[in-house]
Amino acid sequence: MEAGHSTADKTEFTECWKTTWRTPYIMRLAFSAGIGGLLFGYDTGVISGALLYIREDFQQVDKKTWLQETIVSMAVAGAIVGAAVGGWMNDRFGRRMSILLADVVFFFGAIVMAIAPAPWVIILGRILVGLGVGMASMTSPLYISEASPARIRGALVSTNGLLITGGQFLSYLINLAFTHVKGTWRWMLGVAGLPALLQFILMIFLPESPRWLYRQNRKEEAREILSKIYPPREIELEIRALEESIEAEKADENAIGDNIFAKVKGAFSNPVVRRGLYAGITVQVTQQFVGINTVMYYSPTIVQFAGFASNKTAIALSLITSGLNAVGSIVSMGFVDRFGRRRLMILSMFGIISCLVILSAVFWQASIHSPNISGADSLHFEGNLTCPAYTTAVDSSSWNCMSCLKAECAFCADRASEYRPGACLVSSKDVGGVCRAEKRTWFVNGCPSKFGFLAVIFLGLYIIFYSPGMGTAPWIVNSEIYPLRYRGTCGGIAAVSNWCSNLIVSETFLTLTEALGSSGTFLLFAGFSLIGLIAIYFLVPETKGLQIEEVEKVLQEGYKPKFFRGKTKSVKGVRST
Repeated sequence: MEAGHSTADKTEFTECWKTTWRTPYIMRLAFSAGIGGLLFGYDTGVISGALLYIREDFQQVDKKTWLQETIVSMAVAGAIVGAAVGGWMNDRFGRRMSILLADVVFFFGAIVMAIAPAPWVIILGRILVGLGVGMASMTSPLYISEASPARIRGALVSTNGLLITGGQFLSYLINLAFTHVKGTWRWMLGVAGLPALLQFILMIFLPESPRWLYRQNRKEEAREILSKIYPPREIELEIRALEESIEAEKADENAIGDNIFAKVKGAFSNPVVRRGLYAGITVQVTQQFVGINTVMYYSPTIVQFAGFASNKTAIALSLITSGLNAVGSIVSMGFVDRFGRRRLMILSMFGIISCLVILSAVFWQASIHSPNISGADSLHFEGNLTCPAYTTAVDSSSWNCMSCLKAECAFCADRASEYRPGACLVSSKDVGGVCRAEKRTWFVNGCPSKFGFLAVIFLGLYIIFYSPGMGTAPWIVNSEIYPLRYRGTCGGIAAVSNWCSNLIVSETFLTLTEALGSSGTFLLFAGFSLIGLIAIYFLVPETKGLQIEEVEKVLQEGYKPKFFRGKTKSVKGVRST
Protein backbone atom coordinates (compact mmCIF):
# COMPACT_ATOMS: atom_id res chain seq x y z
CA MET A 1 0.00 0.00 0.00
CA GLU A 2 2.31 2.77 1.24
CA ALA A 3 5.27 0.81 -0.14
CA GLY A 4 4.56 -0.31 -3.67
CA HIS A 5 6.68 -2.74 -5.66
CA SER A 6 6.86 -0.95 -8.98
CA THR A 7 7.76 2.53 -10.11
CA ALA A 8 6.26 4.37 -13.05
CA ASP A 9 8.73 4.92 -15.84
CA LYS A 10 6.82 8.02 -17.01
CA THR A 11 5.49 10.89 -14.95
CA GLU A 12 3.37 9.71 -12.09
CA PHE A 13 0.49 11.80 -13.35
CA THR A 14 0.42 9.81 -16.61
CA GLU A 15 0.61 6.56 -14.65
CA CYS A 16 -2.09 7.85 -12.32
CA TRP A 17 -4.40 8.56 -15.25
CA LYS A 18 -3.86 5.08 -16.69
CA THR A 19 -4.29 3.33 -13.35
CA THR A 20 -7.44 5.20 -12.31
CA TRP A 21 -8.91 4.72 -15.79
CA ARG A 22 -8.49 0.97 -15.32
CA THR A 23 -9.48 1.12 -11.62
CA PRO A 24 -11.86 4.08 -11.11
CA TYR A 25 -12.46 2.92 -7.52
CA ILE A 26 -9.07 4.43 -6.60
CA MET A 27 -10.06 7.86 -7.88
CA ARG A 28 -13.40 7.60 -6.09
CA LEU A 29 -11.55 7.06 -2.80
CA ALA A 30 -9.09 9.88 -3.48
CA PHE A 31 -11.70 12.39 -4.61
CA SER A 32 -14.11 11.72 -1.75
CA ALA A 33 -11.39 12.06 0.88
CA GLY A 34 -9.91 15.00 -0.98
CA ILE A 35 -13.05 17.07 -0.42
CA GLY A 36 -11.44 17.65 2.98
CA GLY A 37 -8.91 19.68 1.02
CA LEU A 38 -11.79 21.58 -0.60
CA LEU A 39 -13.05 22.53 2.89
CA PHE A 40 -9.54 23.64 3.78
CA GLY A 41 -9.26 25.75 0.63
CA TYR A 42 -12.72 27.27 0.80
CA ASP A 43 -12.28 28.36 4.40
CA THR A 44 -8.87 29.83 3.57
CA GLY A 45 -10.18 31.88 0.66
CA VAL A 46 -13.72 32.88 1.65
CA ILE A 47 -12.81 34.99 4.66
CA SER A 48 -10.68 37.33 2.55
CA GLY A 49 -13.70 38.67 0.67
CA ALA A 50 -16.20 38.26 3.51
CA LEU A 51 -14.01 40.39 5.80
CA LEU A 52 -14.49 43.45 3.57
CA TYR A 53 -18.26 43.28 4.10
CA ILE A 54 -18.09 42.26 7.77
CA ARG A 55 -16.15 45.51 8.30
CA GLU A 56 -18.95 47.45 6.64
CA ASP A 57 -21.66 45.85 8.84
CA PHE A 58 -19.79 46.06 12.15
CA GLN A 59 -18.06 49.38 12.85
CA GLN A 60 -16.03 47.94 15.73
CA VAL A 61 -14.46 45.44 13.32
CA ASP A 62 -13.61 48.21 10.85
CA LYS A 63 -11.92 50.28 13.56
CA LYS A 64 -9.96 47.50 15.27
CA THR A 65 -7.20 45.75 13.37
CA TRP A 66 -6.83 43.11 16.09
CA LEU A 67 -10.51 42.17 15.74
CA GLN A 68 -10.12 41.69 11.98
CA GLU A 69 -7.06 39.50 12.58
CA THR A 70 -8.93 37.53 15.24
CA ILE A 71 -11.89 36.81 12.94
CA VAL A 72 -9.44 35.53 10.33
CA SER A 73 -7.09 33.63 12.61
CA MET A 74 -9.51 31.93 15.03
CA ALA A 75 -10.19 29.34 12.34
CA VAL A 76 -6.46 28.65 12.41
CA ALA A 77 -6.50 28.39 16.22
CA GLY A 78 -9.33 25.86 15.94
CA ALA A 79 -7.37 23.99 13.29
CA ILE A 80 -4.40 23.62 15.64
CA VAL A 81 -6.60 21.80 18.14
CA GLY A 82 -8.28 19.85 15.32
CA ALA A 83 -4.96 18.71 13.88
CA ALA A 84 -3.68 17.66 17.32
CA VAL A 85 -6.85 15.72 18.14
CA GLY A 86 -6.99 14.38 14.59
CA GLY A 87 -3.69 12.54 14.99
CA TRP A 88 -5.06 10.66 18.00
CA MET A 89 -8.46 10.07 16.38
CA ASN A 90 -6.86 8.65 13.22
CA ASP A 91 -5.15 5.93 15.22
CA ARG A 92 -8.01 5.33 17.69
CA PHE A 93 -11.14 5.46 15.51
CA GLY A 94 -9.80 5.26 11.98
CA ARG A 95 -9.33 7.65 9.05
CA ARG A 96 -12.90 7.41 7.75
CA MET A 97 -14.57 8.17 11.10
CA SER A 98 -12.23 11.14 11.62
CA ILE A 99 -13.27 12.60 8.25
CA LEU A 100 -16.98 12.13 9.04
CA LEU A 101 -16.64 13.91 12.38
CA ALA A 102 -14.67 16.74 10.75
CA ASP A 103 -17.55 17.24 8.29
CA VAL A 104 -20.13 17.49 11.09
CA VAL A 105 -18.11 20.06 13.03
CA PHE A 106 -17.39 22.10 9.90
CA PHE A 107 -21.04 22.10 8.81
CA PHE A 108 -22.30 23.45 12.14
CA GLY A 109 -19.53 26.06 12.18
CA ALA A 110 -20.66 27.33 8.77
CA ILE A 111 -24.26 27.65 9.99
CA VAL A 112 -23.16 29.56 13.11
CA MET A 113 -21.22 32.06 10.98
CA ALA A 114 -24.10 32.56 8.57
CA ILE A 115 -26.56 33.55 11.30
CA ALA A 116 -24.08 35.45 13.52
CA PRO A 117 -25.66 38.59 15.08
CA ALA A 118 -22.35 39.91 16.44
CA PRO A 119 -18.59 39.60 15.78
CA TRP A 120 -18.04 37.25 18.73
CA VAL A 121 -20.49 34.75 17.19
CA ILE A 122 -18.57 34.90 13.90
CA ILE A 123 -15.43 34.12 15.90
CA LEU A 124 -17.16 31.12 17.53
CA GLY A 125 -18.18 29.81 14.10
CA ARG A 126 -14.63 30.34 12.83
CA ILE A 127 -13.29 28.21 15.69
CA LEU A 128 -15.72 25.39 14.81
CA VAL A 129 -14.85 25.36 11.09
CA GLY A 130 -11.19 25.50 12.11
CA LEU A 131 -11.60 22.35 14.19
CA GLY A 132 -13.06 20.60 11.16
CA VAL A 133 -10.38 21.92 8.80
CA GLY A 134 -7.57 20.91 11.17
CA MET A 135 -8.82 17.35 11.41
CA ALA A 136 -9.35 17.11 7.65
CA SER A 137 -5.99 18.73 6.78
CA MET A 138 -4.03 15.74 8.06
CA THR A 139 -6.60 12.96 7.72
CA SER A 140 -7.45 13.38 4.02
CA PRO A 141 -3.86 13.06 2.67
CA LEU A 142 -3.27 10.13 5.05
CA TYR A 143 -6.38 8.28 3.88
CA ILE A 144 -5.48 8.87 0.23
CA SER A 145 -1.87 7.77 0.79
CA GLU A 146 -2.91 4.54 2.49
CA ALA A 147 -5.46 3.71 -0.19
CA SER A 148 -3.10 4.36 -3.13
CA PRO A 149 -0.54 2.23 -4.94
CA ALA A 150 2.97 3.65 -4.30
CA ARG A 151 3.59 4.24 -8.01
CA ILE A 152 0.83 6.86 -8.14
CA ARG A 153 0.77 7.87 -4.48
CA GLY A 154 2.31 11.31 -5.04
CA ALA A 155 -0.11 12.22 -7.81
CA LEU A 156 -3.16 11.10 -5.83
CA VAL A 157 -2.07 12.93 -2.67
CA SER A 158 -1.66 15.93 -4.97
CA THR A 159 -5.39 15.72 -5.72
CA ASN A 160 -5.87 16.84 -2.13
CA GLY A 161 -3.68 19.85 -2.88
CA LEU A 162 -5.59 20.46 -6.11
CA LEU A 163 -8.88 20.49 -4.23
CA ILE A 164 -7.42 22.90 -1.64
CA THR A 165 -6.55 25.38 -4.38
CA GLY A 166 -9.81 24.58 -6.19
CA GLY A 167 -11.67 25.42 -2.98
CA GLN A 168 -9.84 28.73 -2.75
CA PHE A 169 -10.74 29.59 -6.34
CA LEU A 170 -14.36 28.56 -5.74
CA SER A 171 -14.50 30.78 -2.64
CA TYR A 172 -13.45 33.85 -4.65
CA LEU A 173 -16.05 33.08 -7.31
CA ILE A 174 -18.74 32.78 -4.65
CA ASN A 175 -17.51 35.96 -2.96
CA LEU A 176 -17.81 37.77 -6.29
CA ALA A 177 -21.26 36.28 -6.93
CA PHE A 178 -22.64 37.56 -3.61
CA THR A 179 -21.17 41.09 -3.70
CA HIS A 180 -24.55 42.61 -4.60
CA VAL A 181 -26.77 40.18 -2.70
CA LYS A 182 -28.39 41.17 0.57
CA GLY A 183 -26.52 39.48 3.38
CA THR A 184 -23.25 39.28 1.33
CA TRP A 185 -20.82 37.83 3.88
CA ARG A 186 -23.48 35.60 5.48
CA TRP A 187 -24.01 33.79 2.18
CA MET A 188 -20.25 33.64 1.55
CA LEU A 189 -19.57 31.93 4.88
CA GLY A 190 -22.73 29.81 5.01
CA VAL A 191 -22.20 28.15 1.62
CA ALA A 192 -19.09 26.52 3.15
CA GLY A 193 -21.37 23.92 4.76
CA LEU A 194 -22.34 22.38 1.40
CA PRO A 195 -19.04 20.61 0.55
CA ALA A 196 -18.89 19.30 4.13
CA LEU A 197 -22.36 17.81 3.67
CA LEU A 198 -21.35 16.32 0.30
CA GLN A 199 -18.24 14.67 1.72
CA PHE A 200 -20.18 13.27 4.67
CA ILE A 201 -22.63 11.57 2.30
CA LEU A 202 -19.85 10.19 0.05
CA MET A 203 -17.72 8.88 2.93
CA ILE A 204 -20.64 6.97 4.44
CA PHE A 205 -20.46 4.65 1.42
CA LEU A 206 -16.66 4.27 1.38
CA PRO A 207 -14.52 1.84 3.40
CA GLU A 208 -11.97 2.47 6.11
CA SER A 209 -8.27 2.63 5.24
CA PRO A 210 -7.12 -0.96 4.53
CA ARG A 211 -3.97 -0.37 6.55
CA TRP A 212 -5.97 0.70 9.63
CA LEU A 213 -8.34 -2.26 9.24
CA TYR A 214 -5.43 -4.68 9.09
CA ARG A 215 -4.00 -3.10 12.24
CA GLN A 216 -7.34 -3.78 13.98
CA ASN A 217 -7.20 -7.48 12.92
CA ARG A 218 -9.99 -6.95 10.40
CA LYS A 219 -7.86 -8.66 7.80
CA GLU A 220 -10.57 -9.93 5.49
CA GLU A 221 -12.07 -6.47 5.17
CA ALA A 222 -8.62 -5.09 4.37
CA ARG A 223 -8.01 -7.78 1.76
CA GLU A 224 -11.37 -7.08 0.13
CA ILE A 225 -10.53 -3.38 -0.23
CA LEU A 226 -7.03 -4.12 -1.53
CA SER A 227 -8.57 -6.38 -4.18
CA LYS A 228 -10.42 -3.34 -5.54
CA ILE A 229 -7.21 -1.27 -5.63
CA TYR A 230 -4.50 -3.67 -6.86
CA PRO A 231 -4.28 -6.19 -9.69
CA PRO A 232 -4.62 -9.78 -8.42
CA ARG A 233 -0.90 -10.50 -8.89
CA GLU A 234 0.08 -7.70 -6.49
CA ILE A 235 -2.36 -8.34 -3.63
CA GLU A 236 -0.32 -11.00 -1.82
CA LEU A 237 2.82 -8.86 -2.04
CA GLU A 238 0.96 -5.94 -0.48
CA ILE A 239 -0.52 -8.13 2.26
CA ARG A 240 2.94 -9.44 3.18
CA ALA A 241 4.45 -5.93 3.22
CA LEU A 242 1.54 -4.69 5.33
CA GLU A 243 1.83 -7.60 7.75
CA GLU A 244 5.55 -6.97 8.24
CA SER A 245 5.00 -3.27 8.95
CA ILE A 246 2.19 -4.01 11.43
CA GLU A 247 4.34 -6.53 13.29
CA ALA A 248 7.14 -3.98 13.52
CA GLU A 249 4.62 -1.42 14.78
CA LYS A 250 3.34 -3.76 17.48
CA ALA A 251 6.89 -4.50 18.57
CA ASP A 252 7.56 -0.78 18.98
CA GLU A 253 4.32 -0.27 20.91
CA ASN A 254 5.31 -3.02 23.31
CA ALA A 255 8.56 -1.16 23.85
CA ILE A 256 7.27 2.42 24.14
CA GLY A 257 3.52 2.13 24.86
CA ASP A 258 0.49 2.95 22.72
CA ASN A 259 -0.85 6.18 24.29
CA ILE A 260 -0.31 9.55 22.60
CA PHE A 261 2.24 10.84 25.11
CA ALA A 262 4.31 7.67 24.89
CA LYS A 263 4.23 7.84 21.10
CA VAL A 264 5.33 11.48 21.02
CA LYS A 265 8.16 10.69 23.44
CA GLY A 266 9.06 7.62 21.40
CA ALA A 267 9.03 9.62 18.16
CA PHE A 268 11.52 12.17 19.44
CA SER A 269 13.73 9.54 21.13
CA ASN A 270 13.97 7.43 17.95
CA PRO A 271 16.70 8.97 15.72
CA VAL A 272 15.06 7.81 12.47
CA VAL A 273 11.65 9.23 13.39
CA ARG A 274 13.19 12.37 14.86
CA ARG A 275 15.03 13.11 11.61
CA GLY A 276 11.80 12.54 9.72
CA LEU A 277 10.08 15.02 12.05
CA TYR A 278 12.83 17.59 11.49
CA ALA A 279 12.16 17.34 7.77
CA GLY A 280 8.36 17.21 8.06
CA ILE A 281 8.11 20.13 10.47
CA THR A 282 10.62 22.17 8.44
CA VAL A 283 8.58 22.01 5.25
CA GLN A 284 5.30 22.68 7.06
CA VAL A 285 6.60 25.73 8.94
CA THR A 286 8.35 27.08 5.84
CA GLN A 287 5.13 26.69 3.83
CA GLN A 288 3.46 29.21 6.14
CA PHE A 289 6.35 31.63 6.72
CA VAL A 290 6.72 32.34 3.02
CA GLY A 291 3.54 34.32 3.66
CA ILE A 292 1.13 32.32 1.52
CA ASN A 293 -1.83 32.73 3.83
CA THR A 294 -1.38 36.47 4.00
CA VAL A 295 -2.17 36.31 0.28
CA MET A 296 -5.01 33.82 0.66
CA TYR A 297 -6.64 35.32 3.79
CA TYR A 298 -6.05 38.97 2.90
CA SER A 299 -5.74 38.94 -0.90
CA PRO A 300 -8.46 41.56 -1.60
CA THR A 301 -7.00 43.74 1.17
CA ILE A 302 -3.52 43.45 -0.39
CA VAL A 303 -4.99 44.39 -3.77
CA GLN A 304 -6.51 47.44 -2.08
CA PHE A 305 -3.07 48.24 -0.61
CA ALA A 306 -1.90 48.32 -4.24
CA GLY A 307 -4.41 51.07 -5.07
CA PHE A 308 -7.62 49.32 -6.16
CA ALA A 309 -10.29 50.81 -3.89
CA SER A 310 -13.46 48.93 -4.92
CA ASN A 311 -14.35 45.80 -2.94
CA LYS A 312 -15.70 44.14 -6.07
CA THR A 313 -12.58 44.99 -8.09
CA ALA A 314 -10.33 43.73 -5.28
CA ILE A 315 -12.19 40.41 -5.12
CA ALA A 316 -12.20 40.08 -8.92
CA LEU A 317 -8.42 40.66 -9.15
CA SER A 318 -7.91 38.17 -6.31
CA LEU A 319 -9.40 35.54 -8.62
CA ILE A 320 -6.13 35.74 -10.56
CA THR A 321 -4.06 34.55 -7.61
CA SER A 322 -6.48 31.79 -6.60
CA GLY A 323 -6.84 30.64 -10.21
CA LEU A 324 -3.07 30.46 -10.67
CA ASN A 325 -2.84 28.51 -7.41
CA ALA A 326 -5.27 25.90 -8.78
CA VAL A 327 -3.36 25.67 -12.08
CA GLY A 328 -0.11 25.25 -10.15
CA SER A 329 -1.58 22.27 -8.31
CA ILE A 330 -2.33 20.58 -11.63
CA VAL A 331 1.26 21.25 -12.73
CA SER A 332 2.45 19.70 -9.47
CA MET A 333 0.51 16.51 -10.17
CA GLY A 334 2.38 16.14 -13.46
CA PHE A 335 5.88 16.92 -12.21
CA VAL A 336 6.14 16.06 -8.50
CA ASP A 337 7.37 12.55 -9.31
CA ARG A 338 9.40 13.48 -12.36
CA PHE A 339 11.51 16.14 -10.63
CA GLY A 340 11.04 15.04 -7.02
CA ARG A 341 9.59 16.70 -3.95
CA ARG A 342 12.87 18.21 -2.70
CA ARG A 343 13.95 19.73 -6.01
CA LEU A 344 10.51 21.23 -6.64
CA MET A 345 10.50 22.83 -3.19
CA ILE A 346 13.97 24.33 -3.63
CA LEU A 347 13.13 25.77 -7.06
CA SER A 348 9.84 27.03 -5.65
CA MET A 349 11.63 28.82 -2.79
CA PHE A 350 14.02 30.66 -5.13
CA GLY A 351 11.05 32.01 -7.09
CA ILE A 352 9.12 32.93 -3.93
CA ILE A 353 12.04 34.90 -2.47
CA SER A 354 12.57 36.80 -5.74
CA CYS A 355 8.87 37.75 -5.97
CA LEU A 356 8.68 38.85 -2.33
CA VAL A 357 11.71 41.14 -2.74
CA ILE A 358 10.22 42.66 -5.91
CA LEU A 359 6.82 43.11 -4.22
CA SER A 360 8.57 44.91 -1.37
CA ALA A 361 10.18 47.28 -3.87
CA VAL A 362 6.87 47.85 -5.70
CA PHE A 363 4.98 48.76 -2.50
CA TRP A 364 7.85 51.01 -1.40
CA GLN A 365 7.73 52.91 -4.69
CA ALA A 366 3.93 53.13 -4.43
CA SER A 367 4.18 54.63 -0.93
CA ILE A 368 6.67 57.35 -1.82
CA HIS A 369 4.76 58.30 -4.98
CA SER A 370 1.28 58.40 -3.45
CA PRO A 371 -0.81 61.57 -4.18
CA ASN A 372 -0.33 64.61 -1.97
CA ILE A 373 -3.00 66.01 0.33
CA SER A 374 -4.67 69.20 -0.81
CA GLY A 375 -5.53 71.50 2.10
CA ALA A 376 -8.13 73.33 0.04
CA ASP A 377 -9.73 70.09 -1.11
CA SER A 378 -9.82 68.75 2.44
CA LEU A 379 -11.56 71.94 3.65
CA HIS A 380 -14.00 71.70 0.72
CA PHE A 381 -15.97 69.27 2.90
CA GLU A 382 -17.56 70.23 6.20
CA GLY A 383 -14.97 71.07 8.83
CA ASN A 384 -15.78 68.16 11.08
CA LEU A 385 -15.13 65.71 8.21
CA THR A 386 -11.47 66.68 7.76
CA CYS A 387 -8.98 64.31 9.42
CA PRO A 388 -8.17 65.77 12.90
CA ALA A 389 -4.56 64.59 12.74
CA TYR A 390 -4.10 66.45 9.45
CA THR A 391 -5.59 69.74 10.67
CA THR A 392 -3.39 69.76 13.79
CA ALA A 393 -0.17 68.55 12.10
CA VAL A 394 2.73 71.03 11.99
CA ASP A 395 4.00 69.53 8.72
CA SER A 396 0.61 69.09 7.03
CA SER A 397 1.97 70.59 3.79
CA SER A 398 4.22 67.52 3.39
CA TRP A 399 1.40 64.99 3.87
CA ASN A 400 0.50 62.54 1.15
CA CYS A 401 -2.15 59.84 0.92
CA MET A 402 0.01 57.35 2.81
CA SER A 403 0.48 59.82 5.69
CA CYS A 404 -3.30 60.18 5.83
CA LEU A 405 -3.91 56.42 6.03
CA LYS A 406 -1.24 56.00 8.70
CA ALA A 407 -3.17 58.55 10.79
CA GLU A 408 -6.18 56.16 10.54
CA CYS A 409 -8.00 58.50 8.20
CA ALA A 410 -9.05 57.99 4.57
CA PHE A 411 -8.20 59.56 1.20
CA CYS A 412 -10.93 61.06 -1.00
CA ALA A 413 -9.40 61.22 -4.47
CA ASP A 414 -9.69 64.19 -6.78
CA ARG A 415 -12.68 63.98 -9.10
CA ALA A 416 -10.64 64.51 -12.27
CA SER A 417 -7.82 62.05 -11.51
CA GLU A 418 -7.02 59.70 -8.64
CA TYR A 419 -3.34 60.60 -8.94
CA ARG A 420 -3.84 64.32 -8.27
CA PRO A 421 -3.84 65.79 -4.71
CA GLY A 422 -7.03 64.91 -2.82
CA ALA A 423 -8.70 65.27 0.57
CA CYS A 424 -7.74 63.65 3.87
CA LEU A 425 -10.98 62.91 5.74
CA VAL A 426 -12.26 61.04 8.77
CA SER A 427 -12.51 57.31 8.02
CA SER A 428 -16.12 56.24 8.45
CA LYS A 429 -18.87 54.71 6.34
CA ASP A 430 -20.90 57.94 6.33
CA VAL A 431 -17.96 60.13 5.27
CA GLY A 432 -17.14 57.62 2.55
CA GLY A 433 -20.69 58.05 1.27
CA VAL A 434 -20.22 61.85 1.14
CA CYS A 435 -17.00 61.37 -0.86
CA ARG A 436 -18.60 58.96 -3.32
CA ALA A 437 -21.62 61.27 -3.73
CA GLU A 438 -19.26 63.70 -5.47
CA LYS A 439 -18.21 60.98 -7.95
CA ARG A 440 -14.88 60.53 -6.18
CA THR A 441 -13.06 57.33 -5.18
CA TRP A 442 -12.74 56.50 -1.49
CA PHE A 443 -9.44 54.90 -0.36
CA VAL A 444 -9.21 53.30 3.08
CA ASN A 445 -6.65 50.46 2.80
CA GLY A 446 -4.31 51.79 0.11
CA CYS A 447 -3.51 54.78 -2.06
CA PRO A 448 -3.93 55.41 -5.80
CA SER A 449 -0.79 54.13 -7.50
CA LYS A 450 0.52 53.75 -11.02
CA PHE A 451 2.50 50.78 -9.70
CA GLY A 452 -0.59 48.88 -8.59
CA PHE A 453 -0.74 46.65 -11.66
CA LEU A 454 2.84 45.49 -10.95
CA ALA A 455 1.80 44.35 -7.49
CA VAL A 456 -0.97 42.20 -9.00
CA ILE A 457 1.44 40.76 -11.60
CA PHE A 458 4.06 39.78 -9.04
CA LEU A 459 1.44 38.41 -6.65
CA GLY A 460 0.46 36.15 -9.54
CA LEU A 461 4.09 35.16 -10.17
CA TYR A 462 4.53 34.48 -6.47
CA ILE A 463 1.61 32.03 -6.64
CA ILE A 464 3.01 30.43 -9.82
CA PHE A 465 6.27 29.68 -8.00
CA TYR A 466 4.57 28.67 -4.74
CA SER A 467 1.82 26.33 -5.86
CA PRO A 468 3.64 23.49 -7.70
CA GLY A 469 6.39 23.28 -5.08
CA MET A 470 5.71 24.60 -1.59
CA GLY A 471 1.96 24.38 -2.12
CA THR A 472 1.71 20.59 -2.44
CA ALA A 473 5.11 18.97 -1.81
CA PRO A 474 5.14 19.50 2.01
CA TRP A 475 1.93 17.48 2.39
CA ILE A 476 3.31 14.71 0.16
CA VAL A 477 6.58 14.61 2.12
CA ASN A 478 4.64 14.28 5.39
CA SER A 479 2.57 11.41 4.00
CA GLU A 480 5.73 9.49 3.06
CA ILE A 481 8.60 10.26 5.42
CA TYR A 482 7.47 8.65 8.69
CA PRO A 483 7.60 4.93 9.58
CA LEU A 484 4.12 3.43 9.51
CA ARG A 485 3.99 2.91 13.27
CA TYR A 486 4.45 6.65 13.88
CA ARG A 487 2.60 8.03 10.87
CA GLY A 488 -0.54 9.20 12.66
CA THR A 489 1.36 10.74 15.58
CA CYS A 490 4.05 12.43 13.48
CA GLY A 491 1.52 13.61 10.92
CA GLY A 492 -0.38 15.27 13.76
CA ILE A 493 2.76 16.94 15.13
CA ALA A 494 3.68 18.29 11.68
CA ALA A 495 0.13 19.47 10.99
CA VAL A 496 0.04 21.28 14.35
CA SER A 497 3.33 22.99 13.49
CA ASN A 498 1.81 24.08 10.17
CA TRP A 499 -1.28 25.53 11.83
CA CYS A 500 0.71 27.22 14.63
CA SER A 501 2.83 28.95 11.98
CA ASN A 502 -0.32 29.83 10.07
CA LEU A 503 -1.79 31.36 13.25
CA ILE A 504 1.29 33.52 13.84
CA VAL A 505 1.28 34.80 10.27
CA SER A 506 -2.47 35.44 9.99
CA GLU A 507 -2.75 37.03 13.44
CA THR A 508 0.09 39.50 12.83
CA PHE A 509 -0.15 40.46 9.14
CA LEU A 510 -2.31 43.58 9.43
CA THR A 511 -0.40 44.69 12.53
CA LEU A 512 2.89 44.24 10.65
CA THR A 513 1.62 46.29 7.70
CA GLU A 514 0.70 49.09 10.10
CA ALA A 515 4.12 48.95 11.82
CA LEU A 516 6.41 48.20 8.85
CA GLY A 517 4.25 49.14 5.86
CA SER A 518 3.42 46.72 3.06
CA SER A 519 6.97 47.00 1.71
CA GLY A 520 8.65 46.11 5.02
CA THR A 521 6.23 43.25 5.67
CA PHE A 522 6.92 41.53 2.33
CA LEU A 523 10.66 42.03 2.83
CA LEU A 524 10.36 40.37 6.25
CA PHE A 525 8.66 37.37 4.64
CA ALA A 526 11.48 37.22 2.09
CA GLY A 527 13.93 36.93 5.00
CA PHE A 528 11.89 34.12 6.59
CA SER A 529 11.77 32.38 3.21
CA LEU A 530 15.55 32.50 2.88
CA ILE A 531 15.91 30.82 6.29
CA GLY A 532 13.36 28.20 5.19
CA LEU A 533 15.26 27.51 1.96
CA ILE A 534 18.47 26.86 3.89
CA ALA A 535 16.63 24.53 6.31
CA ILE A 536 15.04 22.53 3.47
CA TYR A 537 18.41 22.17 1.73
CA PHE A 538 20.09 20.69 4.80
CA LEU A 539 17.28 18.71 6.45
CA VAL A 540 14.87 17.35 3.83
CA PRO A 541 15.76 14.24 1.79
CA GLU A 542 14.13 13.17 -1.44
CA THR A 543 11.29 10.67 -0.93
CA LYS A 544 10.32 10.32 -4.58
CA GLY A 545 9.52 6.74 -5.55
CA LEU A 546 10.94 5.25 -2.35
CA GLN A 547 9.39 2.43 -0.41
CA ILE A 548 8.87 3.05 3.31
CA GLU A 549 11.85 0.87 4.23
CA GLU A 550 14.11 2.87 1.89
CA VAL A 551 13.02 6.17 3.42
CA GLU A 552 13.81 4.76 6.87
CA LYS A 553 17.27 3.71 5.67
CA VAL A 554 18.00 7.21 4.34
CA LEU A 555 17.02 8.73 7.69
CA GLN A 556 18.90 6.11 9.69
CA GLU A 557 22.15 6.98 7.92
CA GLY A 558 21.51 10.69 8.45
CA TYR A 559 20.73 12.89 5.45
CA LYS A 560 23.35 15.21 3.99
CA PRO A 561 23.08 17.25 0.77
CA LYS A 562 25.22 15.87 -2.03
CA PHE A 563 27.59 18.85 -1.94
CA PHE A 564 28.47 18.16 1.71
CA ARG A 565 28.99 14.41 1.42
CA GLY A 566 32.27 12.60 1.19
CA LYS A 567 31.94 9.38 -0.74
CA THR A 568 28.33 8.89 -1.80
CA LYS A 569 26.55 5.97 -0.21
CA SER A 570 23.83 4.88 -2.54
CA VAL A 571 20.48 3.67 -1.37
CA LYS A 572 18.30 1.82 -3.82
CA GLY A 573 15.92 4.23 -5.45
CA VAL A 574 17.48 7.37 -3.91
CA ARG A 575 18.39 10.19 -6.26
CA SER A 576 20.67 12.81 -4.77
CA THR A 577 20.06 16.49 -5.39
